[in-house]
Amino acid sequence: MSGDYPHLHPSARAWADEDAPSRVRRIRTDRWIGYARAQAALAAIEDVLSFPKRTRMPNLLLVGPTNNGKTMIVEKFRRSHPPIAAVDAEDGIARVPVLKMQMPAGPDERRFFGAILDELGMDHWPKERVAAQQNLAVRLMRTADVRVLVIDELHNVLSGPVLQQRRLLNLLRWLGNELQIPLVGVGTAEALRAIRSDDQLANRFEPVALPLWDEDEAYRRLLSTLEALLPLRKPSGLAQPALAGKIFALSEGVLGEIVSIVTRAAAVAVTSGAEAISPRLIEKTGFISPTGRRRVAV
Repeated sequence: MSGDYPHLHPSARAWADEDAPSRVRRIRTDRWIGYARAQAALAAIEDVLSFPKRTRMPNLLLVGPTNNGKTMIVEKFRRSHPPIAAVDAEDGIARVPVLKMQMPAGPDERRFFGAILDELGMDHWPKERVAAQQNLAVRLMRTADVRVLVIDELHNVLSGPVLQQRRLLNLLRWLGNELQIPLVGVGTAEALRAIRSDDQLANRFEPVALPLWDEDEAYRRLLSTLEALLPLRKPSGLAQPALAGKIFALSEGVLGEIVSIVTRAAAVAVTSGAEAISPRLIEKTGFISPTGRRRVAV
């Protein structure tokens, strides 16, 4: 069977002879795409994880436009360091080496520590007293041996008043010092602006940029990689100029949009029997570019 579909990656060949509904589900499943920037960002996060505890821990800020692959990278990192349940630990204590939380919208100290406690599985915790929440969160993070704290949507810090922004940024600095663990922030350019508004944090967070894609060789390699992972029975030639140009124009260089265009077209290719993606088939999906969606009248 491995020789039947030479255009596919070995992991996708086994799916190519499945029925249409199974292949469509496979196409729509999230997948890791190991392009060069993602691998470099992942390596940088792995590197800070390797640091021993010290007075000043290294921190990273994964920054880029929305829907451009940041969450995919941190989820891949978290899957590589899964939690250990209490029942599986020799001492009966659960371990959470990578704790990922989302900075709440309209954040304050109470919501911030509440988000940490929620991720640690605490159903009941003191909701009124910030000091009690803080003490409980820090104690549980130590008990769970948290080695890296990932803070997604870090740009939400800027949604509060200026004084509250300052208090939360001070809190981040204090938390890293108190636990002696690296912090990995994830967000848009607004997150970088928030960090740079505090001189001490700006010196502690190394930015890792994930910019929009250019229509270059790296982009064409991305398309070839993506095509090889989708169980279509015929080659599409996504990296060829006509298709690559159409996908780039519609996606506006945003990774999530690129993936969405290709997966939607692949699903139609399966259900229609075409078994390959073409410019006309992309048009049939009715995909609207990010700019076009912002202009839709209601």
